[in-house]
Amino acid sequence: MASFSIKFLAPSLPNPTRFSKSTIVKLNATPPQTVAAVGPPEVAAERLEPRVEEKDGYWIQKEQFRQGINPQEKVKIEKEPMKLFMENGIEELAKIPIEEIDQSKLTKDDIDVRLKWLGLFHRRKNQYGRFMMRLKLPNGVTTSAQTRYLASVIRKYGEEGCADITTRQNWQIRGVVLPDVPEILKGLEEVGLTSLQSGMDNVRNPVGNPLAGIDPEEIVDTRPYTNLLSQFITGNSRGNPAVSNLPRKWNPCVVGSHDLYEHPHINDLAYMPAIKDGRFGFNLLVGGFFSAKRCDEAIPLDAWVPADDVVPVCKAILEAFRDLGFRGNRQKCRMMWLIDELGVEGFRAEVEKRMPQQELERASPEDLVQKQWERRDYLGVHPQKQEGYSFIGLHIPVGRVQADDMDDLARLADEYGSGELRLTVEQNIIIPNIENSKIEALLKEPILSKFSPDPPILMKGLVACTGNQFCGQAIIETKARSLKITEEVQRQVSLTRPVRMHWTGCPNTCAQVQVADIGFMGCLTRDKDKKTVEGADVFLGGRIGSDSHLGEVYKKAVPCDELVPLIVDLLVNNFGAVPREREETED
Repeated sequence: MASFSIKFLAPSLPNPTRFSKSTIVKLNATPPQTVAAVGPPEVAAERLEPRVEEKDGYWIQKEQFRQGINPQEKVKIEKEPMKLFMENGIEELAKIPIEEIDQSKLTKDDIDVRLKWLGLFHRRKNQYGRFMMRLKLPNGVTTSAQTRYLASVIRKYGEEGCADITTRQNWQIRGVVLPDVPEILKGLEEVGLTSLQSGMDNVRNPVGNPLAGIDPEEIVDTRPYTNLLSQFITGNSRGNPAVSNLPRKWNPCVVGSHDLYEHPHINDLAYMPAIKDGRFGFNLLVGGFFSAKRCDEAIPLDAWVPADDVVPVCKAILEAFRDLGFRGNRQKCRMMWLIDELGVEGFRAEVEKRMPQQELERASPEDLVQKQWERRDYLGVHPQKQEGYSFIGLHIPVGRVQADDMDDLARLADEYGSGELRLTVEQNIIIPNIENSKIEALLKEPILSKFSPDPPILMKGLVACTGNQFCGQAIIETKARSLKITEEVQRQVSLTRPVRMHWTGCPNTCAQVQVADIGFMGCLTRDKDKKTVEGADVFLGGRIGSDSHLGEVYKKAVPCDELVPLIVDLLVNNFGAVPREREETED
């Protein structure tokens, strides 16, 4: 099988002299020079032997390392998941009735596990026979034609079909049935989309600045970098098995703005823009992740790469993780566990060995992200760097849209913009490249009453995962409940600044409750009558931006019916909210 390689050419960049010493501020990407790297003093040589090997173009676990591996690793050994795409296995599988598929362990594992390599997730528990399909959408950039195609797919599924914007600037469509998959995949290819390698033990969607290329204050346009990362990861949408058998999932982002819309501290690899010796490039953060048992912020790798090494260093880090990562207990298989074991310097040495020149420069002290920066609100109308043009940020309540909504949003992008839409990690949509003369007419469009550019202040920061309406792992319903509770809280208090509230249905924390001001993680609990009811563990204190850090549990197992007064108290005591009764009395 031919190897996939790519030469990266940096886009045109601002003159490095623009960044004076006085404006350059560190953002935890450069380790303090006086602090020694923490880690085991030494690692046995046999521990550094790769645990996987290439056979017939695919990477598999070596025989001597198969003892104690988890069930998902056994599924990968039994049958290579990428063959469903790269060798057209999906064509035959799609012809088999799902009831017949369930009669064989091999094909049952196909639909429940291996199809995740094609971005297909069987909703066995709540939607037997139907799939969620996750796309790859680097930097969250999509077109009106792509949006209309996805709308056409979900429309045929009626009430079962809808789409969600994810917290990785991505589309997920719902209601898909297996016999339709081959045709859907062909349609995706025709409009320039892919769902390949978007689930299970693969690299997730590369996140970038949603205002890339249009932001007057941006540091660098992240789109060329996220596009090339996605092309490498998926082998230009043909499949890249060299990085499709990782120990667990892996999240990358490229930071392009001082606002840190990309949330670098929760990614496995974050590229932080930095100048070194007059050259533009990136310092690297590694290891940030969320899981049911552990959450950690990314840490400095003490490494800087020039712009044209963005793909090679990604490849080297992935190969180190692929070769050496733990494949036993699934709760201990994310990359940070490997970094813990080898130590930062030990892990860095393994990455360096896998670089093309077997070299990796130390981090630059000249980070370009300004630490004292107030994160900007992208909702509403804002001027672009291109004179005479603006973008508009639209609030999409908890990221849920129907087919007609998608068609309407595509129409707005065509009529008022350049046929482009941008998805954000907060589950919203930006339409760029609008001539200023068209803004007044755009603001009168009926759909903006549903997807407002100026939503109520508490709605602005509301994020919710799929919840148990569709997801079998979710313990509670999230989307409708979060909207209902937020509406009730808004009736009771007023605020002068947004408060970010995130809802996730289970400890897998897809909605990233640990970065929210107030987060809600679904659980089961007992009410005052000792009856089992849906509840939530409440998190408090998460931060994003230059002072980013993770929140902590404030109160566990609160019945959902008791959340409104708790939220009201938190908003009054911690976020300056004023009870509306008091506000009316003062008036």
